[in-house]
Amino acid sequence: MMCGVCGCGKDEVQVGSTNGHRHDEHQHKPHQMDDTRRLVQIEQDILSENAGYAVANRELFEQQALLALNLVSSPGSGKTSLLTATITRLSGQVPLAVIEGDQQTSRDAERIRAASATALQINTGKGCHLDAHMIGHAMQQLPNLQGGLLFIENVGNLVCPAGFYLGEAHRVVILSVTEGDDKPLKYPDIFHHSDLLLINKIDLLPYVEFDLNACIDYARRINPDIEVIQLSARTGEGMESWVDWVNQRRQQRLQQRISALQAEAIRLESLL
Repeated sequence: MMCGVCGCGKDEVQVGSTNGHRHDEHQHKPHQMDDTRRLVQIEQDILSENAGYAVANRELFEQQALLALNLVSSPGSGKTSLLTATITRLSGQVPLAVIEGDQQTSRDAERIRAASATALQINTGKGCHLDAHMIGHAMQQLPNLQGGLLFIENVGNLVCPAGFYLGEAHRVVILSVTEGDDKPLKYPDIFHHSDLLLINKIDLLPYVEFDLNACIDYARRINPDIEVIQLSARTGEGMESWVDWVNQRRQQRLQQRISALQAEAIRLESLL
């Protein structure tokens, strides 16, 4: 299947295992698009199919009281370094796993495993984003994460992942100060559909031309409700704010599950 939104091919998708050995593969047949109407129809079909898988993923996450976060960024933002620093702070406290999305190699998954977390690699081949179907496959291979955390490190790209909801509770966009401060204006969709903006590598601010206030202003022009945390995964500055944000959302997810179970218990008691 070819992505009708971004034009990427997915015929090389490979879902690995938690120990790095690939043993599952699903393939998509290419579509031939010969006119604009067919292109639009294919795009609608793909997004509709993805939405169905995303709903199933979300239901699974809710049943497990699992907080799933979809991390998106351009290449080089320090996303994997941020994840390893986060895992170091959370390791041993809660069940935790990472789904890694990349076009080739399992280098990022290996870095996550070296930080003592379970990681499963998805190689998308020519594909430029993860989709909900891939995440559903990956969840079948992960251990029980009841009440825990699932980080989904999407393929480095600020365009294609914006159109594909994975069933996550929150989407987190990461931007580093070595990139342009006007990226929220240049790639608005990803910022419009994110709940949190992490501005990484702030230890480099004295050495680069990056207007922090302008960047935040641009992001909030696109999405007035977006939260912002400034941090450096390398020095640790701001990391506590990020970890607190994650822990608070996980506790909210647990409370939501408790409330749902209590409501179900009351409903069943009414039948006695």
